[in-house]
Amino acid sequence: MAKDHPAEGLTLMIILSSAFNLDTENPTVYSGANGSYFGYAVEFYMTNSSFSILVGAPKANTNQPNITEGGSVYYCPWGLGQSHCNTIEFDNQGNRMGIINDTYVQMEMKSHQWFGATVRSHGNTILACAPLYNWRTMNDVAHSDVTGSCYLSVDNVTKFVEYAPCRSGILLSDLWSGRVVLGGPGSFFWQGQLFSASKDEIVKAYYPDYFRLPVTGQIQTKQAQANYDDSYLGIFFLFYPSQAHGGDVPFVTLAPAVPLLMLPFSPLLPGSSPSWDDLLVSAPMFMVRGSGSRLEEMGRVYVYLQRRPLELEHSQSHLTGSQAYGRFGSSIAPLGDLNQDGFNDVAISSPFGGENQQGLVFIYNGHSGGLKDTPSQVLVGQWASSTLPASFGSAIRGNKDVDMNGYPDLLVGAFGVDKAVLYRARPIVKTSASLTVSPTMINPEEKSCVLTNGNETILVSCVNLSFCLSASGRHLPDELDFVAEVQLDRQKQKQKGAVRRALFLDTQQPTMRQDLRLLPGARVCHETKFYLRDEKDFRDKLSAIYIGLNFSLNPHTAADAHGLRPIINYQTADLIEQKVFLHPSVDCLLFVPCSDRREVYLGDDNALTLTFSARNEGEGGAYEAELYVVLPPEADYSGIARNNESLTQLTCSYETENQTRYLSCDLGNPMKAGMSLWAGLRFTVPRLKDTRRMVQFDFQIRSKNENNSQSDVVPYKLDVIVQADVILQGVSRPDKVFFPPPHWKATKRWQMEKDIGPSVQHVYELVNNGPSRISHTVLELRCPKMIQGHLLLYPLEVMTQGSVNCSTNSTINPRQLKVRASYQALQHELCSEMCLNVFFLNTPVFSIQRTYKNYVLECSAQFRVLKMPYAIAPRDVPSGARHVVTSLVWSKPDSQYPVPLWIIILAILAGLLLLALLIYVLYKLDFFKRSLPYGTAMEKAQLKPQAASDA
Repeated sequence: MAKDHPAEGLTLMIILSSAFNLDTENPTVYSGANGSYFGYAVEFYMTNSSFSILVGAPKANTNQPNITEGGSVYYCPWGLGQSHCNTIEFDNQGNRMGIINDTYVQMEMKSHQWFGATVRSHGNTILACAPLYNWRTMNDVAHSDVTGSCYLSVDNVTKFVEYAPCRSGILLSDLWSGRVVLGGPGSFFWQGQLFSASKDEIVKAYYPDYFRLPVTGQIQTKQAQANYDDSYLGIFFLFYPSQAHGGDVPFVTLAPAVPLLMLPFSPLLPGSSPSWDDLLVSAPMFMVRGSGSRLEEMGRVYVYLQRRPLELEHSQSHLTGSQAYGRFGSSIAPLGDLNQDGFNDVAISSPFGGENQQGLVFIYNGHSGGLKDTPSQVLVGQWASSTLPASFGSAIRGNKDVDMNGYPDLLVGAFGVDKAVLYRARPIVKTSASLTVSPTMINPEEKSCVLTNGNETILVSCVNLSFCLSASGRHLPDELDFVAEVQLDRQKQKQKGAVRRALFLDTQQPTMRQDLRLLPGARVCHETKFYLRDEKDFRDKLSAIYIGLNFSLNPHTAADAHGLRPIINYQTADLIEQKVFLHPSVDCLLFVPCSDRREVYLGDDNALTLTFSARNEGEGGAYEAELYVVLPPEADYSGIARNNESLTQLTCSYETENQTRYLSCDLGNPMKAGMSLWAGLRFTVPRLKDTRRMVQFDFQIRSKNENNSQSDVVPYKLDVIVQADVILQGVSRPDKVFFPPPHWKATKRWQMEKDIGPSVQHVYELVNNGPSRISHTVLELRCPKMIQGHLLLYPLEVMTQGSVNCSTNSTINPRQLKVRASYQALQHELCSEMCLNVFFLNTPVFSIQRTYKNYVLECSAQFRVLKMPYAIAPRDVPSGARHVVTSLVWSKPDSQYPVPLWIIILAILAGLLLLALLIYVLYKLDFFKRSLPYGTAMEKAQLKPQAASDA
């Protein structure tokens, strides 16, 4: 039965969307004359609110008199078939004549001019150019120049005017909202040039009898310096609308010899409000080093996203061709939103690709980060040429809905076989599907359903099954027909002689096919039952029964109003599986990992310990249980964690299988019911690359049990981080300077360092403590050179170590004084292995006329890391500052004037004279007469002992 059914039980739902929708089975093919290069240029053309096809054939013969292979443009109305392509008569004249120096000569050469090599349209206007058109200059009868010429059709190909401003090089052209833009890469010695003029002014200035027609309001680029010769500016360009310019439209132009240029031609598109468009740049001959280190030409396309006005961001590394010499990227065309997912898609051609060089066109779908890495569809050229490659994809145009079915189409040229092919986009079906089974565990002892087999009825164990399908999309047919198929016990289908253990109750078959008809936007469900066969009919009692649902659009489903059948994406996972168990689970293995870190750093060995909890919550033992760990390519196994006594010690083996490295650790045989353990494994992650932002270990517990024999795969992810710890150190030698120095004599004739004053050396050391590397760092050093109008420092020398470039706003050692040789040795002494830059500021110090004063000389250094050599942006950009101080002490100086010898002698004589005068005065005062200590002779006699009387 078909009805909406809110199914109960276990449900799995997936969302599907289509992208593979260019109709390659029924393309519209337009053909031209053999050898005409029909398809060299292709373009969409809109008339009366409907699109047609324009095809350039630059080697076609026309009705122009006496012109060989002048080239032509064909008009192919949509819906009338390939036989209805007609030539547009842009120019029906032959080579025109003119008078030069009173001589009647042929002025132009239209044979082999390649008219139709470029064709562009806008509204009812067509622009077609002949890049090899020759014109004879007005001053030289004998010579002609390849100048190129273009014709413009207006009013629905009823009027044609010539526009040939470039008389100095090959022309490439474009047309945008009433303006013509021409590129002349041969101008100014192949510097290249761009011209632009409005359609109305070109028509107004045209007069068929004149060769040179000045156009009012024409703008053009000018000649540059001689070093821009051979730049080929304008060999490719496009309009680049941007909201940043309001009504102005800049150009993006490529000059192969110089970087990408953006030329704002202003104003070109007044009154517009364009969006922020992105940019693709191709290099069809890009070389890639392949096997054996040989360079192979593969081609490459770069994607730039405009995040802000006119600021292009390189969104992804690149898209590279898959075949050598295929010229991947020769043509690029925007497709619009081909798969209706909200992002624009792109077609990229490889005109020499394919097994037989028949040509390929790749369809890449867009997403928020740019373009997806792999194409969703590859268009293959169906023709071969015996004379030259078919060049399928040499010209491609898209983003136009020719059949008006709501999806953009693609136009591809193959001039090597003179064909142009239109691929229309098929409607896309977005599908949601679900499969439900209930219950998910069959007990053979519980029989609840009646099975009728002939005249016999028996009770069986059965399961309810239902599936639902819904579809939606834009411009779909009124009805959609799907085919759904359900298979029971799918794994037994692949086993020879195996018996399907489950059958559908109503058909007693293991497979059911059901046709479903849906209305767009509706949901249809179907429900049924299947039963378990008698246990004696099969041997496998343990493994689960897998039920699979796959579905597809019926190949005979109705087409839309434009004759196109809808399609589901070829990448759609249109198979849904569920499983039903026969018995209660014997074991239930659970796993919980954790780690001492959640990040790893580029440049580090990244030692880490991953601990985990394994537990069997089932009713039975898990036999031969083991932990299975898949190592990422960046990691190495170090051993068992033994630093914690609570951790279980494991036995692990390290294996490699099909370039997959894994660990197998024994958890027990059996791992008993209810058993739980903690264990740890040690790893290092030394081989990180900046192409991956995450490292992932995959853990799983496995056993030999038939039922629930393994746990879910548990990923453990570590973020890859770029981080560097950069420090700046600085020191002053000496840290204190005394002025003036001993025996120093001021002089203005400086010849050596010591003639100036005492030396100060500032040493700066920039150290990266890692773990990540730095590649571009700026260190700025600032020191005061003057103080109070007086010269303080004389910069003598800057010495560095490593890849260091220095610049200064002051001249170092302007008088070329002799410098001591000891500084070089000091440099090697101070710089360690981690030292990035060492700066020596060797600076003598001057007196500043401030005697007996102290001054502190302070120099400041700041560093900024501008770039780190990784695609991953750093978490923090290292920067810092350091101040180095030197104390300047002015000592009291000795006398500045020495005492003459004669003054010293005179001082001695004066001292001697003064001494003599003092002696004379003392003499006159009887200072030198000595008195007896005992008086007169009588006094002496009285003091004698009286010897007689005593006797």
